[in-house]
Amino acid sequence: MASELRNFVAGSTQSAAVAGSLATARWCASRGWPVHPLSPGRKTPAGNCPSCRQPGHGHERCGCPAAGRWCHGFHAATLDYARIEQWWGGNPGFGVGIACGPAGLVVVDIDAHARELPGRDRLLPGIGISDGVDLTGLANGFHTLGVLAALRGRTSPADDTTTLRVRTPSGGLHVWYRAHTGHRWQCSTGSGGRALAWQVDVRAHGGYIIAPGTVTEAGRYEVAGTVREPAPLPDWLARELERTGHLPPAHVPAPRPVPPRARQAVLAAGGGQGAAGRVLAALLAEVAACAAVSEGAAFSEKLNRAAYTAGGLVAGGSLAGDEAERLLRDVAEAARPGQERRCEAIIRGGLNAGLLRPLALGGGA
Repeated sequence: MASELRNFVAGSTQSAAVAGSLATARWCASRGWPVHPLSPGRKTPAGNCPSCRQPGHGHERCGCPAAGRWCHGFHAATLDYARIEQWWGGNPGFGVGIACGPAGLVVVDIDAHARELPGRDRLLPGIGISDGVDLTGLANGFHTLGVLAALRGRTSPADDTTTLRVRTPSGGLHVWYRAHTGHRWQCSTGSGGRALAWQVDVRAHGGYIIAPGTVTEAGRYEVAGTVREPAPLPDWLARELERTGHLPPAHVPAPRPVPPRARQAVLAAGGGQGAAGRVLAALLAEVAACAAVSEGAAFSEKLNRAAYTAGGLVAGGSLAGDEAERLLRDVAEAARPGQERRCEAIIRGGLNAGLLRPLALGGGA
């Protein structure tokens, strides 16, 4: 893993062969970012199997991911190292996509396409630009995002050297941030209405981002600068995303009680496990709370985060492996009854990824 990380950080110039694509997929999974294959040389997910291309077939009840197939793009993204070895080891030309929602990522996608400037009302949605403002030289997303940042008295994300930034082959830039806990940020792409600025898209829940190091026919996605970790989403940018509709509409369904089994799992995690138990109990409580909401609760992301943390605690010697699995399984099955196969896949993938990054805490078991 150390040599793979060195290759990733150095921005190895080798072609999209098995050594590069597999190392990138492994590294992303080690960060807790679920990955899925991209078609060789392209930015789009690898194609579905013939059965999944039939009209009316959706990912919700598809058996392909459980069977080890990559159908349905980012919906099949995984942290499972055995599956990653299978997919990229057997298909060395695959690129690497990351499911942003389960990874807890918000990525600002800045384009620099040569296009005609739109009307003033479309440059910064929701912000009027009077006819007296000279727009000479304004030509792409770097400019519009810069104007938005200047209006707020902030640094443009394009110039944010505190976070991971990735240059795209077309001259654009992907700026990566960690999402705020409890916020289910939505994509701009494919929304038909959401937009942060002209030629600026947002990749978040319901979408994917291309991993650094991936090679397409247009070129390679290269890390810019020296930072390799996403920083927390800046508060000012979070407010702009909320203003421009990147959170789902407020919806307050009739609350349902948290099942006793889920409550017991949370209490068991927090009792008698020291600091490790308190950390895990807080994350399990978020998973348990999903029982009160049938959808839109970011259940997969929360369970993945809990499993990933549990794996780190096990690797660090603060928590027993069998106890971690039992607690995760109990709270997940209670929160989403009838979805045991889905829950098991998330738990297995998260634990496997977390086991590679030991988390040492004082006062462990």
